[in-house]
Amino acid sequence: MRNGMRIMQGQNQGNSKAAGEHWAVIGAGVLGMTTALRLAQRGVRVTLLEGRPHPGGLADAWQLGNVTWDRHYHVTLMSDLYTRELLRELDLESAMEWVETKTGFFTDGSLHSMSNTVEFLRFPPLRLLDKLRLGGTIFYASRITDWKRLEKIPVADWLTSLSGKRTFQKIWLPLLRAKLGESWRETSAAFIWATIARMYAARRTGLKKEMFGYVRGGYAQVMDRFSAKLREAGVTIRCNSAVRCIRSGENGRLIVHLADESPQFDRVVSTLPTASVSRLCGELTSQEKTLFDGVKYHGIVCASVLMKKSLSPYYVTNITDADCPFTAVIEMTSLIRKSEVGGHALVYLPRYVSPNDEMFEKTDSEIELEFLNGLQKMHPEFSLSDVEAFRISRVRHVFALPTLRYSTKLPPVQTSVPNFYAVSSAHIVNGTLNVNESIRLASEFVEQFADRERSTSAAARNADRMVSLTTADAGA
Repeated sequence: MRNGMRIMQGQNQGNSKAAGEHWAVIGAGVLGMTTALRLAQRGVRVTLLEGRPHPGGLADAWQLGNVTWDRHYHVTLMSDLYTRELLRELDLESAMEWVETKTGFFTDGSLHSMSNTVEFLRFPPLRLLDKLRLGGTIFYASRITDWKRLEKIPVADWLTSLSGKRTFQKIWLPLLRAKLGESWRETSAAFIWATIARMYAARRTGLKKEMFGYVRGGYAQVMDRFSAKLREAGVTIRCNSAVRCIRSGENGRLIVHLADESPQFDRVVSTLPTASVSRLCGELTSQEKTLFDGVKYHGIVCASVLMKKSLSPYYVTNITDADCPFTAVIEMTSLIRKSEVGGHALVYLPRYVSPNDEMFEKTDSEIELEFLNGLQKMHPEFSLSDVEAFRISRVRHVFALPTLRYSTKLPPVQTSVPNFYAVSSAHIVNGTLNVNESIRLASEFVEQFADRERSTSAAARNADRMVSLTTADAGA
């Protein structure tokens, strides 16, 4: 399977008719919603359990001032074929807008454009040789196919050998720290390869420029349509239904304990972060719990800022200055029409941090003051009076850190507990966390596990029928 899902054989797996079973999918993010849809499309009865008041997960929307838009920033690439196929299923393909965007770099206290080859060659912080080596690194990485070999190489060693020490210190290290914090030291080269590979995938299909897409109405529109599609397929969506415990019941069924009831299901699929799995299911082996708890995650504190006017023409401004309180500036209204957000400018200020970082303990007011002061240092013309609304999202477990030999240390998808599966974004081993990879992972999980169980059940029924026929013939 493409994402390298590991299998641990459970007991009594696959002895009943999959299409007649009742499955529970825990977690109504993109991964859980897609899993539920693909199961339902195969005739499986599905209940989707979500602890929050609404589905969507990291791809949900919220109210910011007087507008509704995505809680976190998202784009679709031309090469995101799984996302585009799902949008077709949701009848949203015609609502897609495609835009050519620009990229900026804030380094040594100055803002520079890095949107084309000429601007890249003029980029002041690097010498010509540095630029040539940097360009060569990106081109070389875009052609690599053996990502498992890169899992064994520290990202710093790999980038330094290709780009040189100066380029690593000036460009790569600040970007790695911005995304990974000090965990960059234990991260493999596969991380930067996956990032480059996704950005260059569209160019392999013939495009010579980066085109970013979004759905008019944002993910509020996508999630409304997705939820309706699930209900049309027969999926029961239960929000405000946080799972407290999962344990085995009779006849191979699983009991899922909620706040006020404990329904039983034939099979259960968790799409929650790996650490939640060992907490919820005490019947896992000690080896499994070690694997589930061993995945290291990174979180995010992300501010959405609604403004009276734009800051820059850049969709993303990468920041290499170490003292900046956020790790990038994402000007969403360089991609989407301002009419989508009431004629305002919309900016995201993300900071990627470890799950136990002190940022999670700071108040909204403290973070707002820190972030807006940082924005004023970058853009002296920016005034606090330009801010219409400011809101902060905190998520402790966003993506699994791609540590050395990552794919060899993953917990199993099929656990030792009969009929209990645990598939999460941590199982994206040769890509980066994004909507497209989540949809792909869900589709491949259903293809590999649900279809296999149905095939096993069909074979068992055929075998039983042959035994009956043989017995009947002998009696005759």
